[in-house]
Amino acid sequence: MKPMEGQIRIPSGCAIAAVIARDGERMTGESVVASMRPMHDRSNGLGGGFAGYGIYPAYRDFYALHLFFDCRDTRKACEALLKEGFEIYHAERIPTRKIPAITDEPIIWRYFAAPLQSVLTDLQLDEKEYVVRTVTRINTELKGAYVFSCGKNMGAFKAVGFPEDVGEYYRLDEYEGYSWTAHGRYPTNTPGWWGGAHPFALLDWSVVHNGEISSYDANRRYIEMFGYKCNLQTDTEVITYIMDYLLRRQGLTMGEAASVVAAPFWSTIENKTDPEDKAKHIYLRTVFPNLLITGPFSIILGFNGGLMALNDRLKLRSMVVAEKGEKVFIASEEAAIRAMEPDAENVWSPAGGEPVIVKVNEGVTV
Repeated sequence: MKPMEGQIRIPSGCAIAAVIARDGERMTGESVVASMRPMHDRSNGLGGGFAGYGIYPAYRDFYALHLFFDCRDTRKACEALLKEGFEIYHAERIPTRKIPAITDEPIIWRYFAAPLQSVLTDLQLDEKEYVVRTVTRINTELKGAYVFSCGKNMGAFKAVGFPEDVGEYYRLDEYEGYSWTAHGRYPTNTPGWWGGAHPFALLDWSVVHNGEISSYDANRRYIEMFGYKCNLQTDTEVITYIMDYLLRRQGLTMGEAASVVAAPFWSTIENKTDPEDKAKHIYLRTVFPNLLITGPFSIILGFNGGLMALNDRLKLRSMVVAEKGEKVFIASEEAAIRAMEPDAENVWSPAGGEPVIVKVNEGVTV
């Protein structure tokens, strides 16, 4: 008897999905959780997660630090470390719903905090760089603690389990945001554990990823030259750091960052007829050659005010985009989009290396 789907490894496994309301309308997490159900067999229960934007309006000016702890003593030690450089305005356990499908939970807390101005002045750092350095310090030096989200007015929620169960566990039906991303994991090279689930987040960036990048070691060695630490041995982590480096530290636009990680072939660049566009792509390929991501991938990058979806330049992983009114939907399969919006329109599949960048409308406050 032939093995049935769900009993064999699915080479194109992992599921991604996202929705954004360009008019800033806030939606609960229910629809994006529902989008993962028709893609159940793309996951194997070893990781699921979501990121929501606009979910903490009452604390929009503070960094929302989401952390896993292995015990109470670790939590106390981490809080002492945070108080060295942050004013903590509110701290609490992240609410969860006990369900049989999610087991071996760590201690999960969140802190709404702001860096102390005196510390920033002494170190001569801006607040984003200080937050990144603090998160790196915790994740590399404090055993048993892991910061898995640290942006403003956004948060990642992830666990070992199928994504639809993870959404129920974190009670995402009780949150409202203008943008959501989702991931169902089918790990191929690393074990399933809570920190290894997607999204991977740093500051306001969050990345969900389907694929396996063959350039991981080259990308990792290069990005670690700039202070990033890839502790998890997973390609999605390095993609997140690459995006932070290109967008925040190098000041590239979304389109330019896409042209680095999914760079056009040299033959394609050579055939460009616009001299300025040709020169730009030559510059990007020449200056950032070690940040070209090779291998099959489709990613969705969430950020404050928007989303970017991107395939590898050969389009070796599926991705579908659709619209309905002010909402834009992205997913590995059209069925997932139909689960969010049965009447979705303008359905299309982006070409390889062609970024789909969606931002909230001008003037919309998020």
